[in-house]
Amino acid sequence: MNTRRWATLGLTMLLGAGVSAICGAQTPPSWHAGVAKADITPAESMWVAGYASRKTPSDGTLHPLWLKALALQDAQGQRAVIVTSDHLGFPKGMSDRIRDRIKERLGLERGQILLSSSHTHSGPVLDDSLLCIYPLDDTQRKKITEYSRMLEDKTVETAVQAFHDLVPVQLASGSGVTRFAVNRRTNKEAEILDTHDLNGPVDHAVPVLKVARADGSLLAVLFGYACHSTVLDLCQWSGDYPGFAQIELEKTYPGCTAMFFAGCGADQNPLPRRTIAIARQYGRELAAAVERVIADPMQTLDPSLKIEYADIELALEAPPTREQFEAMLPTSPWFIQDAIKGFIKDLDAGKPLRTSYPYPVQMWRLGAQNLVALGGEVVVDYAILVKQVLGRDTFVAGYANDVMSYIPSRRVLREGGYEGKNAQPEYGMPNAYREDIEERILTAVRDQAQRAGATPIAAELPSTQ
Repeated sequence: MNTRRWATLGLTMLLGAGVSAICGAQTPPSWHAGVAKADITPAESMWVAGYASRKTPSDGTLHPLWLKALALQDAQGQRAVIVTSDHLGFPKGMSDRIRDRIKERLGLERGQILLSSSHTHSGPVLDDSLLCIYPLDDTQRKKITEYSRMLEDKTVETAVQAFHDLVPVQLASGSGVTRFAVNRRTNKEAEILDTHDLNGPVDHAVPVLKVARADGSLLAVLFGYACHSTVLDLCQWSGDYPGFAQIELEKTYPGCTAMFFAGCGADQNPLPRRTIAIARQYGRELAAAVERVIADPMQTLDPSLKIEYADIELALEAPPTREQFEAMLPTSPWFIQDAIKGFIKDLDAGKPLRTSYPYPVQMWRLGAQNLVALGGEVVVDYAILVKQVLGRDTFVAGYANDVMSYIPSRRVLREGGYEGKNAQPEYGMPNAYREDIEERILTAVRDQAQRAGATPIAAELPSTQ
């Protein structure tokens, strides 16, 4: 065979192999994601949520309030959406309606929808949420109702919009640290600058989920922290320190949507606090922690999404009698007095008082990353306990899907105080939870994790006592 023929045959084989490689190549399975956001800053003056000490409605805006949605789809087509928002939290009625409407539009079950909030105390009051602690007139009540319906509509539309333009992405997770959260049950705010030996449990982890486009640029970053969003006590709208953190991250990563979820920070305060400069500082500290995680090697997550969800029943102690409620009135704050009077009115009308509550527990397993979402104002013990069960890199969100009350651990219940019992009446709870609350929640988390394919690292459930 002559040289030219060999050369021609070799070239043909080479080109054929190349074409075959190109045509036969399979794109590796990947995640797909989409984002959407909506400005939810009230258009008019309303009562600001969170503090019973505020005496007037809002008088301006420090920075806008946002609602953001991250839609996810794994390689098998399993879908889910997480919503983050700048307000105290979604009360049950609102949460149920939103999730039902999203199911109608997208076919997603409740486990596939995670509604979270930053728990900022500089957002608007919502329907069916702590209304007894604000001196509201009919005009303000009407504004709250109208705003709440608008928020429901925007939440549904933003979640739907996030699925409109799904693009291939890579997910990666990691965890950083920042240390401005202080246990408020065991450290006094007035003495904090002279305190050099802080007491009580904390969770200073900064969980980070990175969502990167095919070209490596960031589509979204989801991050959390276990601390009350209560630096500010102004009557101006803002996302508090989480709002400032999201602003910083979106400046650092143009084209990225930064999303914050509150961790188990019900008994954690940012200290010191009370000024805009401090809120901005904490926001920058939190953003810097996120940036460090993104700059370091992160765990790449396989495109597999496992979902578990359940409403478990949490039992309350037997309600006080009418006479016991009457005896509580003189020594209770005015807003607790209003709640107690409501209980007495129900008893007089023959209505039974609540003796349990359907509590939402949710588990997402994103590749090898565990994300646990718990309802209510969850004390920090639960973050610590869940991580003892599932590993220290587990993401633990509080204030998720329903904010019905404080969720105390066994230790906090036995110690008593605000998070253990005193705040429950303002949430419509006539008494404290029973001490088995901790075991019930941890059992649900462990069982969901096992069904989702995670292997608990603790042979037995840990306990705070």
